[in-house]
Amino acid sequence: MRVDIISIFPEYFAPLDVSLMGKARERGILDIHLHQLRDWTHDVHNTVDDTPYGGGPGMVMKPEVWGEAVDAVIEDGRAARGEDALPRLIVPTPSGRPFTQEVALEYADEPWLLFAPARYEGIDSRVVAEYGERLRTDEVSIGDYVLAGGEAAVLVMVEAVGRLLPGVLGNARSVADDSFAPGAMANLLEGPVYTKPPVWRGHEVPEVLLSGHHGRIARWRRDEALRRTLDRRPELVARLDRDGLDKHDRRVIEEFEERLEERRSAAKSQAEPHAESQAEPHAAFRPGFRAAPEDVAD
Repeated sequence: MRVDIISIFPEYFAPLDVSLMGKARERGILDIHLHQLRDWTHDVHNTVDDTPYGGGPGMVMKPEVWGEAVDAVIEDGRAARGEDALPRLIVPTPSGRPFTQEVALEYADEPWLLFAPARYEGIDSRVVAEYGERLRTDEVSIGDYVLAGGEAAVLVMVEAVGRLLPGVLGNARSVADDSFAPGAMANLLEGPVYTKPPVWRGHEVPEVLLSGHHGRIARWRRDEALRRTLDRRPELVARLDRDGLDKHDRRVIEEFEERLEERRSAAKSQAEPHAESQAEPHAAFRPGFRAAPEDVAD
């Protein structure tokens, strides 16, 4: 896979030289090209931004610079990959479609990705409009928050996509057990994991994991994934097709929901006496209270 990244901070992507991504680059699985956006400016100050039309705080990245940069990178890539080759353009922005494991798998099937991380208040919207007519162009968000720039989002996406490429992970089966992975783990979080020693600071590894019984271990892991998702991301469980779950899955969910309701009821019961005790001083005065004539309604 070829990955092009245009940024005013190409040095931000040094982490792509280490760990799995670094090894993938060494093996030629990931062909990453970094480009300095300012190389396509034409003034002495290498200006890439200007004030927004309509007023307001912040600056907006200029369309002329981005247009020249994207065109040049596409031309360079086509010279290397063939005249018919075109990248998929990805623009990180908080207002984009959510980046999920499903989207990562979709991108992992692409031969060429081009990332355009913005700074300041973002890129002039005409850039997305222009390339949306010429390329498959996605505006993508990695979460409901705002970063100082899109570079960190690109790092997240490149790593999430890169680890899915054949030959990157030592054990290809690891991908199937990931949180959110299509299939059995769709809409589920991965459960807890353990290694040696069997006891650490009084904390024991669950006995089932030491049993060597693969069927029981698989069932335990499935149960823990369901429980963790129910506890931490209940909205994901709501997306599950309950008719497609087996009886054991449904029982785990029902038992968890019953215990949750019991805890809520217990918490409510504990709160009620406290509320009554706060009201008691006022109630004590009620028997002797008499409204003044002017307080009595006609």
